Amino acid sequence: MTMLSIKDVVPGFKLKSDVHTELGSVLLPKGQVLLPRDLEILHAFLIKEIEIEIDQTAQGYKSPESIMQAAKQQVKNITVAPFDFMAEENEWGKFNEAYDKTLLLVKQAFHLILVAELPLLELRTRLKEMFNYIHKYNVITFTPRSMSNEDYMYHNAVMCSLTSYLLAQWTGLPQKDWIPAAFAGLLHDIGNARVDHNILHKPSALTTEEAAEMRKHTTYGYELLTKVKGINEGVRLAALQHHEKVDGSGYPMKIRGQETHIYARIVSVADIFHAMTLQKAYRKAQSPYLVLEEIKSEAFGKLDPAIVQTFISKATQLGIGTKIRLNDQRSGEIVFADRDHPTRPMVNIDGEIINLVQLTNLYIEEIIS
Repeated sequence: MTMLSIKDVVPGFKLKSDVHTELGSVLLPKGQVLLPRDLEILHAFLIKEIEIEIDQTAQGYKSPESIMQAAKQQVKNITVAPFDFMAEENEWGKFNEAYDKTLLLVKQAFHLILVAELPLLELRTRLKEMFNYIHKYNVITFTPRSMSNEDYMYHNAVMCSLTSYLLAQWTGLPQKDWIPAAFAGLLHDIGNARVDHNILHKPSALTTEEAAEMRKHTTYGYELLTKVKGINEGVRLAALQHHEKVDGSGYPMKIRGQETHIYARIVSVADIFHAMTLQKAYRKAQSPYLVLEEIKSEAFGKLDPAIVQTFISKATQLGIGTKIRLNDQRSGEIVFADRDHPTRPMVNIDGEIINLVQLTNLYIEEIIS
């Protein structure tokens, strides 16, 4: 084994095996080329030695000095492909353009469905345009370029569509279900088209009667979508069932768990996340990390726990070095994400490693980049 003392490690060395914490979590993965911040992490976790890769010409070396010499030579030979900022910016622009076009069409569709045919083919085309750049969409970090209070419902629809599309993949649904799941996210609240405008956009708490009317948007949505030809029945059921709960405490029919359609269970998670993290007239956007923790607490009894676990695991895979801001307004970067506590990674704030698992009064309020 080519083990090397941590004091002899320099940036550029490549790990031959995973580096683990004392509790067994993977600190740094096999194959990672070490950067300066990785060395800080290794020192912070009191790692004594690591196994590094040495090429065939170095196999005869035995001493730490000779291993270091061979490894440093490998570092000199590392080439990094130039990053194409123009291409990156162009793709990001195309995604935003596709998003804005979808938003406009959704807004029109919510008004049209009461009096005319739903533009299903156009909606499908717009969705596919967005999904060409789905790799640009990050559930936690994405924020629409412009958003008014009146347009909240339509932004929620488009973002639920994007997130439901990803969740369909992440949960292992076959490819034929990805687009229908996206449609389920897009149209889950279309029943709001029949809800009184004054109730829908009321900037304060609803009365008991108003709340009862608001809840009817699920049955309204199903009724409206039954008139739409060429739409998946699961999409209709998602509109009807996305407020049902696993324990039967939801509405409108109080059905339980697996009795609800898989699209509805996916959309339930996406809808709660975006409803809480999008800015509203009467409430500030909440921290996506706190929202994920709240969703996790709902996983047993309210939401599908398997979907929730997958969602949190995938959504928090931002990577080491991601810039963040804590709720006390200090800025830093993520240095380690524990798979057992994905919403509470370790962060580096001005050279100090802070474990958010231990400091529960602190949390990540915003992803900066």
